[in-house]
Amino acid sequence: MINFISFIDWNPQSYLFEVAGFKVHIYSLCWIVAFVVGWYLMSNIFKKENQKKELLDPLFLYTFIGAIVGARLGEYLFYDPAAFIERPIEVFLPVQYAPGESTFFGLLQNYEFVGFSGLASHGAALGVIITSYLFSRKYLQRRNVLWLLDRMAVVVPFGGAAVRVGNFYNSEIVGKPSDLPWAVKFYQQSSGYGEIVSRHPAQIYEAIGYIILGIIMLYLYHKTDKRKYLGALLGIFLFLLFLIRFIVEFFKENQGEEAVAQTLNIGLNNGQVLSIPFMLIGLYLFISSKKRPEIEPM
Repeated sequence: MINFISFIDWNPQSYLFEVAGFKVHIYSLCWIVAFVVGWYLMSNIFKKENQKKELLDPLFLYTFIGAIVGARLGEYLFYDPAAFIERPIEVFLPVQYAPGESTFFGLLQNYEFVGFSGLASHGAALGVIITSYLFSRKYLQRRNVLWLLDRMAVVVPFGGAAVRVGNFYNSEIVGKPSDLPWAVKFYQQSSGYGEIVSRHPAQIYEAIGYIILGIIMLYLYHKTDKRKYLGALLGIFLFLLFLIRFIVEFFKENQGEEAVAQTLNIGLNNGQVLSIPFMLIGLYLFISSKKRPEIEPM
């Protein structure tokens, strides 16, 4: 409901329906949308470049595993490292401690199935890079892994936007207090964020930024020669994506323990500190890409 005086009330049900004890969450559906859109865009790219369409299924699987595992481990490694010792079950399974509940058809007592949430995008990026390398080694032996990563850089921004919409729906990664007319009161926000007040919808800021980035990447791929230089599209993607992330972090509340930022103590938060290396790598890849013109495999 919109309060036209000062802010937007946000207090939705977190799931659509429940089946056999499993709640189908909007956040999970947003991840599905991200991969469906990615599969569709990548299929068009494969068709344009005469790649075998049969490779899309294993590519989807590799990317899915890399993104989910990387994002999940990154969330706890960067924001809550103590969880690996204190709550290992919650790190590796999509459950949360809930006395009296059971999940996985009664196999796991005192835990409730909640789905994966609060996944770290920096971890997802690393996970996808690793699985893309493994995929290229197995299925694209005649192409440099940068060829694949350049093409994935075109489709990933739209998936990132879908995931941030899921974060908004879940009242996760909320923004700092604000009195702007589009500020949002997240009634289901974590107690760790403090008082329930109107806040910047930082998730939507980020989603809009990613959609704009996706449009830019599509233009660069289809209308320029950037795709002919290995690493050019990936470099632009990494720099702009994490620049967006760096800027939006100024409007976000800090997440978790901010372990990395607290260790460095340079006045930036975790999201910003972790974005800087990706931005620098992106700059290097783009600047040096002219030295790597793609040579079509024989």
